[in-house]
Amino acid sequence: MAAANRERPRSAAILPAIVIVRRLELADVPGFLDLIDGLADYEKLPRPTSDARERMARDATRDDPPFRTLVAEVAVDGSTTLVGYAVYFFTYSTFLAQPTLYLEDIFVDPDHRGRGAGRALFAACAREAAARECGRMEWQVLDWNEPAIAFYKRSGARVHPEWRLCRLTGDELAAAGA
Repeated sequence: MAAANRERPRSAAILPAIVIVRRLELADVPGFLDLIDGLADYEKLPRPTSDARERMARDATRDDPPFRTLVAEVAVDGSTTLVGYAVYFFTYSTFLAQPTLYLEDIFVDPDHRGRGAGRALFAACAREAAARECGRMEWQVLDWNEPAIAFYKRSGARVHPEWRLCRLTGDELAAAGA
C-alpha cells in the first residue's frame, strides 16, 4: 500500500482528546525540533542540520523572535503530548496596504491527526491575522499534498496555481547581490 494510504497502528487509535494551542515555551524546543524533523520526513526533504537546529532553537526563544511559533498539545487521560506546530511571521501587502500573516509551516504528526490539532492551529493563526488587522493570510502547499490542499479548501482558502515560487540560495543569492 502507498504511504499515503497507510493504516494507523492500533496503539495510535484516535481517542477523545482536548487540543491545547499555545505559544512555544523554552521547554517545548526539543519536541518542536523533532516535529520539524517529522515535517522534513513527510515532505521527503533533508532534515535540518545540527547548526540549523541550534539557530532555530535560539531564534524561536529570543525576546523579539523573527517568527512566531504556536504548538498544539493533545491531552488524553491527564497526559499531554506535543503533536504539532505552526510557524508564522508578518509581511506587508503594498496592494492592500495592510500586513499579511505568512504561515511558514503548519504540521501535525501523522500519528496524531484527526483530533483537531491542525484545525486548531490554523484557526489560531487566522485569529492572530484578524487581531493584527491583516488583509490576508498566505502560505504555500506542495502540489502532491492532496490532504493539505483539501483541508485548506474546506477552510475557505483559494489555491492560486498561476503564482510560482521563486528562490535564491547560497551562491546564487550571493551572486544576485554582487
